[in-house]
Amino acid sequence: MSRAEQPSRRTVLAVAVAAAVAGSAGPAAAAGTTADAEPDAAVAGQVDNRAWTTYSDWRAGTAKGTRAVAGNRPGVVIGAPVGTTQYTDPHTGTTASWEYATWTAPVHHLSVPATEVIASWNAHTPAGTWIQIELQGTYSDGTATPWYVMGRWAAGDGDIKRTSVDDQTDGRSTVWTDTFAVDDPSTGLRLASYRLRLTLYRKPGTKVTPTVWRLGAMGSDVPDRFTVPASTPGLAQELIVPRYSQEIHAGQYPEYDNGGEAWCSPTSSQMIIEYWGGRLTAEQLAWVNPSYADPQVCHAARYTYDYQYAGCGNWPFNAAYAATFKDLQGVVTRLGSLTDLETLIAAGIPAITSQSFLKEELTGAGYGTSGHLMTVIGFTAEGDVITNDPASPSDAEVRRVYKRREWENIWLRTKRYNASGKVVSGTGGVCYLYFPACPTARQRKALAAVGVG
Repeated sequence: MSRAEQPSRRTVLAVAVAAAVAGSAGPAAAAGTTADAEPDAAVAGQVDNRAWTTYSDWRAGTAKGTRAVAGNRPGVVIGAPVGTTQYTDPHTGTTASWEYATWTAPVHHLSVPATEVIASWNAHTPAGTWIQIELQGTYSDGTATPWYVMGRWAAGDGDIKRTSVDDQTDGRSTVWTDTFAVDDPSTGLRLASYRLRLTLYRKPGTKVTPTVWRLGAMGSDVPDRFTVPASTPGLAQELIVPRYSQEIHAGQYPEYDNGGEAWCSPTSSQMIIEYWGGRLTAEQLAWVNPSYADPQVCHAARYTYDYQYAGCGNWPFNAAYAATFKDLQGVVTRLGSLTDLETLIAAGIPAITSQSFLKEELTGAGYGTSGHLMTVIGFTAEGDVITNDPASPSDAEVRRVYKRREWENIWLRTKRYNASGKVVSGTGGVCYLYFPACPTARQRKALAAVGVG
């Protein structure tokens, strides 16, 4: 189904939860009032989003060899490299020299002192380039974290193998694949502030450069909960989103997370990318076996694959993949209710959500999962959730309607019982949002209402 419970990330977070328990531009949107809603007060107290995207933002950072570029999509690029370094790719054993330059964001003081932080980035990395994203923070007691690597990323896989980095901890916090997490939130320790650092790399002697258009992070402190309050239905609308099944790819390209049976995340990403008009060329798809249906799903799996995590479910890697398509942005965030999703749907913005559940907890799914991504594309007149669920036997069966109350709870809770009766973690409202690089006024308003700028 999914690798969302890998030992390097979510299974370990589940153990931490258990310990805490023991110790304590698409189709036009329909008219309606939901898109005009103010940010949910509860969510505003649980989630902090900050992103650097404007020319002024890039000018405000500390540049060492980088420079800000203006235009329709401002960014940061290599100006004059500050040095050359050696990088040995742990997944190939190849050592190569790279010129590099850095950009460090100003310190961001979290409005929500956080137990978890997830970074997101959108970038162009032509052949011969790649980027590294790091986070360093200050705890609520005034002490500092080390610099943590949140990802080593390239759009392609010919220069380096994109990868998360395991075994990063200071005994108080740990990076689990793509998520910074305070080890024991029950102590009251939180992350009070952070700064992000970009390192841009290129082959020595060349003029090519990565361009980073968006860099940010979502910090959160979502309380432990097995159930969440029910929201009131407020929208009946469905967006027309392409439908792709991961299951028809079972056994294909097992080098990418054992094949399509685990491709819920890239399959969902590809559906939303194509909703926004993103298309792959015949040349880009030429590597895929021509007998395979929906080759773009195979492509998405390959180009979201995290070689350390050994899976396609790295959340920021999926958002970064979406942003490789023309005029798209991608972020990872948390939402607080189905009202937030209604706000987005009303503005024409579908979402990719992460949830885990037992078979009997979601009527009509026909399966249980320790972690699964699906897309939310609308709501029925009764308020039930219309999804494109990639865990369907065929493309034709991907559209599913799930009961509102069941679906809301499995998505937003942070704790649940697995089939053995053990307390394990839930994702607490995690979702990916993909939207235009230049959103409409209505889309901007909807994104702002759910805390994304």
